[in-house]
Amino acid sequence: MAFPVLFFGVFFGVYALVLLLVLRRVPIRPLAECPRVSILVAARNEAPTIERCLRALAKLNYPPEQLEILIGDDDSTDDTRAVVERFIADKPQFQLLSIRRQLGTARGKSNVLAHLCRAATSEYFLLTDADMALSPEWVRTLLAATTARVGIVTGITTATGSLFGRLQGLDWLFGLNLIRLLTDLGVPVTAVGNNMLVRRAAYESIGGYEALAFSTSEDLQLFEQVVAQGWEFRNLIVPEALGVSLAQPTVSHLLRQRQRWMKGAGHLPWQLGALFGSYALFYTVLGWPGLLPLNSILLLWAAKVGCQTLFLLITLRQAGHREQLPVLLLYEFHLLVMSLVVLAYTVWPRPIEWKERRYTWAEA
Repeated sequence: MAFPVLFFGVFFGVYALVLLLVLRRVPIRPLAECPRVSILVAARNEAPTIERCLRALAKLNYPPEQLEILIGDDDSTDDTRAVVERFIADKPQFQLLSIRRQLGTARGKSNVLAHLCRAATSEYFLLTDADMALSPEWVRTLLAATTARVGIVTGITTATGSLFGRLQGLDWLFGLNLIRLLTDLGVPVTAVGNNMLVRRAAYESIGGYEALAFSTSEDLQLFEQVVAQGWEFRNLIVPEALGVSLAQPTVSHLLRQRQRWMKGAGHLPWQLGALFGSYALFYTVLGWPGLLPLNSILLLWAAKVGCQTLFLLITLRQAGHREQLPVLLLYEFHLLVMSLVVLAYTVWPRPIEWKERRYTWAEA
């Protein structure tokens, strides 16, 4: 009986510390000036979704003459190019580039971004995805978080739509606030390429994407290399840095996305691995046959759901987003089931599918 008492004591002790730390807010100074910035969007077969992204970028609260919005068409086989051309026809801050050749070792999305970074003319690169809609204050907020030594800044992301999509949105918020917590403690974790600022000097200090070994987790790879060069990093959870992604439409799509994410998980710091690993161990100990009486199991499970729901409520408030309490409670079952399914899907040998291209596990 000593082991479960010790384990759950540590588990809830750490959770209490996490809840205290997550309440800390790192102030962001007001933006004193509006330098020229380059917004980079890699697009492949995004015809159904990209106009939503472009509309959000057109509504940014930033001087249009200081914006350079570059969209890279990655050899799309649908109407992506036509949709973009039609939308940007009367908007001089937008520019569409056709990406047809490979730069260095870059492939896929990282190759598109390598081309866009070469074409950009500003000192700040802001990266997002074609399925994202950003806050009007996005540029100002990420810029305000930079200093002379901050090379990379990550905003906060969620997803909306159906119940399945909203549960995915909670996944984003849950994981990114844990990452922000560790970042505020000085632990480098990762950046997220759909809502990210990179200073040109930091990007060029690593030779750009074309100098990196190819990876389907190109944002994590870039982050690791930038931090290794001594640059500082920031993660923000404020409403002004919120981006809303389109959720994966089906379980199959979600599994393919998470399989790609799992490829980069081995590079994450042990602190984050320990936090996520404690969840798996929680259910192992809780459900071990004959270890605990039923009333203790129910009480411990309810305490875990309560802590998790409080964490999500704090995160939602910090991000300026809302969700209904029943959905927050249902998230417990979503997290448990999807974690098991994703793990089984990932260990089963199969290629990684990304933007209608296939990569073996080794090359991804």
